[in-house]
Amino acid sequence: MTSRRIVFSAALAAAVILSTPSLAQERTMRIVVGFPPGGTTDLLARLLAERLREPLGQNVIVENKPGAVAAIAATEVKNAPADGLTLLMSVVGAMTVAPNARKSNTFDTLKDFAPVSLVTHAHLAIAVGPGSPANDLKGFLAWAKSNPGKAFYATSGAGTLPHMLGLLLAQEAGVQLTHVPYKGTSAYINELVGGQVPSAFDAMGDLSEQHKAGRIRILASAGAVRSRAMPEIPTMREQGYNIEGAAWFGLFAPAATPRAAVERISQAVARVLRNPEIAARISSLNMEPVGSTPEEFQRVVHADWAKWGAVVRASGFTIDQ
Repeated sequence: MTSRRIVFSAALAAAVILSTPSLAQERTMRIVVGFPPGGTTDLLARLLAERLREPLGQNVIVENKPGAVAAIAATEVKNAPADGLTLLMSVVGAMTVAPNARKSNTFDTLKDFAPVSLVTHAHLAIAVGPGSPANDLKGFLAWAKSNPGKAFYATSGAGTLPHMLGLLLAQEAGVQLTHVPYKGTSAYINELVGGQVPSAFDAMGDLSEQHKAGRIRILASAGAVRSRAMPEIPTMREQGYNIEGAAWFGLFAPAATPRAAVERISQAVARVLRNPEIAARISSLNMEPVGSTPEEFQRVVHADWAKWGAVVRASGFTIDQ
């Protein structure tokens, strides 16, 4: 064989190898996050990115695009090529509460995305300071009814899911609860402990450490069932109030992403979340791993869009105000 034919044969063999999907270097997938590094959404995205490389057979990276209550990230994913290589990791508030509270949006939650997988659930809860006379939810609401000018509740920000949960509970119980937004849990926790603000709504994980230390009391969770991490805390429904408000984190793809690609990613996510080590790491964040089908996640998104949209409209709250 001549040297020219040897070179040609080698080049042809290399081309065949590189064109074989099982051996080729796949293009990198990216998970876009609408919040800064270090937050819960970012941590979950990086945990998935690290473990999805094996079942998907390709590199997965995380890109942070914070701003506008995650609207910048959502808009970028909406406009990305629908090739299965760009995903959005987002949270219920950013996809259902915030869009309903804006006068105009750069994306449509229900039309511009293909739900891929519900990743985790996180329980929301109501807590009071140590000086509160209430030992359960009924006791707190009875106090609030008798003290309408003093019944304030703190949250980690206006337009968040805890903000809307407080409005929903007030409506259900027929009491006046006045919202006081803070810039994060750490900004209000000392005032809750000190009695400057009588109550707070937040993720149970953000309240659990102070509760266990005896500095605050968690009165109820808003989950459909009790939290696995804190099973001693009763739900709002158990205490007679038809309220459910679980926070969730999930993955979305651009709307036109091929069905086969969406299902492939969804199955890979479910496989990762079944790993005991990953489940334990998620539980340490006071969340519960899920791993749903695209259809299951779509039903959750549509239900929460209708539910929280109605609460936002009834409240008159807008992000622009």
